[in-house]
Amino acid sequence: MLGYGSCTTVVGVCAVCSCVSERRGVNGLVVTMDPAWRQQGRGRGRGQPQGQGSRPQRERAAESPNTPSGRGRGGDGKDPQLQPVNRGKNMAAPPQNTASSQSKFEEIRKSNQAAAQRLAQSQYSSSSDDDDDDDDGGKVQGKDGKRGKILASTLTTYTDQTGSDVTDLERTRQYLSDAFQSGAITCLICIASVKRNQAVWSCAGCFCLFHIPCIQKWAKDSVFLLSSATDEDFGKKEHPWPCPKCRYEYRPSQTPSRYVCYCGKVQDPPLDPWLLPHSCGLVCDRTLNPACGHHCLLLCHPGPCPPCPKMVSVSCMCAKAMPVPRRCSNKPWSCQKRCGWTLPCGQHTCNRRCHSGVCEPCPRVSVQKCVCGREEAERQCASPVWHCQQLCGLPLSCGNHTCERTCHSGLCGACPRSGNRACPCGKSKCSLPCTEDVPTCGDTCDKVMECGLHTCSMRCHRGACETCRQEVEKQCRCGKYTRVMPCHKEYLCESKCPKTRGCSRHQCRRKCCSGNCPPCDQSCGRSLGCRNHKCPSVCHQGSCYPCPETVEVKCVCGSTSLTVPCGRERSTKPPRCKELCRSPPSCHHPSRETHRCHPGPCPPCHQACLLALPRCQHLCPQPCHDQVMVKTSDRVLAGPWEQSSEPAFVRKALPCPPCVVPIPTACLGEHEVSPVPCHRRGPFSCKRVCGRTLTCGNHSCSKECHRVTATTNKLQAGPECVVCEEGCVNPRPPSCPHTCLLPCHPGSCPPCQQMTRQRCHCKISLLYIECLKFRSAEDEAKADLGSCKNQCPKQLSCGHHCKDLCHPGRCEEKCSHRVKLKCPCKRIKKELPCSKAIEEQTQVACDESCKALRRKANEVKEAEENAALEEEKRKQQAELEAFEKRQKGRRKKRGKRGGGEEEEEAEGGWRRYRTVVMLPLCGVLLAAGTFYLIQLG
Repeated sequence: MLGYGSCTTVVGVCAVCSCVSERRGVNGLVVTMDPAWRQQGRGRGRGQPQGQGSRPQRERAAESPNTPSGRGRGGDGKDPQLQPVNRGKNMAAPPQNTASSQSKFEEIRKSNQAAAQRLAQSQYSSSSDDDDDDDDGGKVQGKDGKRGKILASTLTTYTDQTGSDVTDLERTRQYLSDAFQSGAITCLICIASVKRNQAVWSCAGCFCLFHIPCIQKWAKDSVFLLSSATDEDFGKKEHPWPCPKCRYEYRPSQTPSRYVCYCGKVQDPPLDPWLLPHSCGLVCDRTLNPACGHHCLLLCHPGPCPPCPKMVSVSCMCAKAMPVPRRCSNKPWSCQKRCGWTLPCGQHTCNRRCHSGVCEPCPRVSVQKCVCGREEAERQCASPVWHCQQLCGLPLSCGNHTCERTCHSGLCGACPRSGNRACPCGKSKCSLPCTEDVPTCGDTCDKVMECGLHTCSMRCHRGACETCRQEVEKQCRCGKYTRVMPCHKEYLCESKCPKTRGCSRHQCRRKCCSGNCPPCDQSCGRSLGCRNHKCPSVCHQGSCYPCPETVEVKCVCGSTSLTVPCGRERSTKPPRCKELCRSPPSCHHPSRETHRCHPGPCPPCHQACLLALPRCQHLCPQPCHDQVMVKTSDRVLAGPWEQSSEPAFVRKALPCPPCVVPIPTACLGEHEVSPVPCHRRGPFSCKRVCGRTLTCGNHSCSKECHRVTATTNKLQAGPECVVCEEGCVNPRPPSCPHTCLLPCHPGSCPPCQQMTRQRCHCKISLLYIECLKFRSAEDEAKADLGSCKNQCPKQLSCGHHCKDLCHPGRCEEKCSHRVKLKCPCKRIKKELPCSKAIEEQTQVACDESCKALRRKANEVKEAEENAALEEEKRKQQAELEAFEKRQKGRRKKRGKRGGGEEEEEAEGGWRRYRTVVMLPLCGVLLAAGTFYLIQLG
């Protein structure tokens, strides 16, 4: 969207859900903006890179009279982006009565959901592939729609300067309107629409948009064709290339290589749904034309800049009146007074009102003499100098001749026949009176004749030389043949040139062509890109120029039209029309729902049907169903090898649905009165349980709601209700586990006569006792009835069995069983009752005899251990002696060896056994020392 921003941060709106987002500005301050349709003409801000001022600061600087250039920077030269951002007096104050962010979000979300629903229901599209929908809920609006608000916000700054006068903005407004509608901007080179996300280039002469790749190829081809047709040294001279539309010429170095915005400040401007496509959103700031020293105040925009809206003090065109404030673009003004400036005639003054430029020539008529003064005539005062047709006739200075010039001013001059004069051939000179002619010299003329190759062979003569008649060998113009012929004649052979002309399509076919074939003079005749017209230009090389014709694409009703280049009418959708659709209704309603003119079939009718239903007098409340798209497939497949075709949709009138008007109706069992749809009215089952009390008085009918006859009581069961087949459910007496053997009956149950089976107290035997007798007995009697009369099998804590009969509860801990106690050596024994032994903790002690026997046993044990130790020592001594004998036998075998070897063997034996000997010795010494130290301590 175009417009002047009112804050230094950017608040984006999601293209899907239109949720409001925010972007942080300088110093971390966050500014939240309303959606574009809430801004009431306010502009839309955009983030600025470093070094570029914020939009409000640029506008204030542009409007400040202290800035000479009118640009958006202050006089101090500081970067406004580096200044702190606040909401002081220099910023636009936000509205006080604004809704919360959540309410705005909900409002926007609901609006978008409604728009998405309308889009899903509609079966036609607009003339734009990527334009936003400027309709508001499908309602018909005037020219003050969304697009009008955006244009108004774009021109706000300009209209503030002009007092809401937009008469000078019609051309700019048209460019902006075309930029909003994608079908109106077409690249004339490829005849394709210019999309929002495509890189474009704008001509500086006609402001027409072209794709960057298209204009680059156009410039390259134009320079190549012009160079190949005119340059002998191809490519060494720079030729300009023209704009495809206005033929404005550019140098080869001006071929566009970068994608910039309209004002040229930002390279590769990002796509912003709230800005004009290909616009950077900054102030245009281009120098206005004609140059007045001011700059454009609009945001970056296509097309020419509007006239300057600044106010300046200027005098009138005749400079006689006092200066008055005037619009800079309309500075000249007339004071309506008489001009009074002296005209070029020098006699009269200008009688026109105050005007611009040079005064017109004097319109009066006066009698004026010619230059020589012989004649007089009435002529325009603005042209006083004129010549008559008489010869001058005055005598020259020689006195023999007169002046042969026509009416002239000044002296006639000297006689042309006086002085030294040459003969006709110029070889001899002589001085003769002016009354005598110079004679011929008699020499050969020798002047170069017209052929430029030969000289005249006649004697000196007056007049022109004759034609050269010498015979020379001449070559034809194409250089193929030669012939001897007079010099003054041109030799042309009859051969035709086979070369192709500059169009690269036709042969030259000129007789005796010199090789420099003339341009093709045939008509091009090739079909243009529009495929409707043929090229009217002379046959040429390369691509033809785009078709200059335009075609109007009209809406269905013909009220709205869109002018597009010829050839685009087949791919351009009809424009959006603000008029109402005039198509007659296709259903039973007298008129359609109000909607705008559109291409294709009208949307389905959503009015209520309101036809009388056949079985009742109610009206059908459903949406109109006279023309409903129904999927149909009439083709029967011959076999599994055939593929089923896509289903076809046919418009078909569907019958009215059943009446659903609620009618109050009671159910069969009269449990409730519920509203029933009209087409199902009548007795119905409410699906509840009947609930009427049966004859037993204990249960109710479990059948689903049904009709009951032969009774007037709504709580009493009838013959249609179920018969109770349940057992007795009356509560039983306490501790009676049996159920009543009778079926469900009214009143109390009879006494229980059944036998109760239960275990005895010891849990070994099963006893059968009469239920009534057992429940009516006392506690002692119950304990006697529950005993099996056998010995109790339970064990006491001492480990013996209880000797009482089967009894309830725990056994008594008074065991009478006799137990034997022994002394520790198990020689002395004693018998006592078990309970007494446990209570008194009785123990049998050993006597002296027991101790004597224990001592004897210990002595025998020690004697056995000593004997075993002695036997072990004897065995070790025997082994040592056997070992020494073996060692002595080895020494005798080695007797022949020297004494040194024996000493070595003796020394080797000591080394061998010194570890065995020294290690126990050291251990004994260490133990003795330790014991001695302990005793000292």
